[in-house]
Amino acid sequence: MRNVMIKPLMLLMLIAIFSMGISGSAFAHKGNNESKQDRKDSLNAATAVTMIVKGLDLNIDNIKFIKQPEASDYFTKVKNDSSYAEYFIIAQINGLAIPKDINPSAKVTREQFAKWLFGALSHKGDYAWIEIFQSVSDADQVTNGYMDSIQKLLIAKIVSLDSKQRFYPKSYITRAEAADMISKTLKFIQNTKSETPDPSFGQVKITSDKETDSVTRVTLSTLAPHSGYGLEITGIQFSKGIATIQYRIVQPDPDKMYTQVITELKAVTYIPSDLKAVLGAVQPTLTFQG
Repeated sequence: MRNVMIKPLMLLMLIAIFSMGISGSAFAHKGNNESKQDRKDSLNAATAVTMIVKGLDLNIDNIKFIKQPEASDYFTKVKNDSSYAEYFIIAQINGLAIPKDINPSAKVTREQFAKWLFGALSHKGDYAWIEIFQSVSDADQVTNGYMDSIQKLLIAKIVSLDSKQRFYPKSYITRAEAADMISKTLKFIQNTKSETPDPSFGQVKITSDKETDSVTRVTLSTLAPHSGYGLEITGIQFSKGIATIQYRIVQPDPDKMYTQVITELKAVTYIPSDLKAVLGAVQPTLTFQG
């Protein structure tokens, strides 16, 4: 009787051991599949830029160009005849500050996407940001000049950290993550009032000087609290002999210290001499891009 009972017991033990082996293999296999799937779903630069431009409805419709812009005017590796060339042009003019040597097929990290997205958000409006700094446990992995964008998106609740306060800046961003961030950015824009330009700036002045018989040099100038600020011409509109010059203020690098000395900022452009230059409306302030 004892011999009869041993066999079923051994059989049960063998089944249990075998089941544990199967279960362990299954979890390991599932883990590998998820890792491969994340890599498969990660975005390249061309897709990431296209999603931001389309998602935030960025455009250059209100800008008139003397010469039709091409991708090669701004980037060395974006072909003019590529399907995404127009999106890169729009992105560059709308404040994304994409590197000139960007590879459209290269994978995009979470910190890169955050920086581009915040650049686009800053171009959509001039928003007030509360002065807080959220602790990020993997901050040592964040590229210099990227943390300000991440912090602002954390304040706006467009991005979040995990339970251990990690952002994973060097991880590739997936399509789902990118879509979620863009959706939250749209909600932030809809629910947040954009401010008027910084009142600490002086009035922007416009002057015109003869460059050649056929070309006029147009200079915009203003006074800023210190040398960290910049003045940038964003576009020119031509209508009935008038060239309307659009501009914006570039915010200083938040990681640098500046001596508080009133500084004159200047920006220069050129127009045909038969046109009259007038100052257009100020565009949304551009946050320093590094």
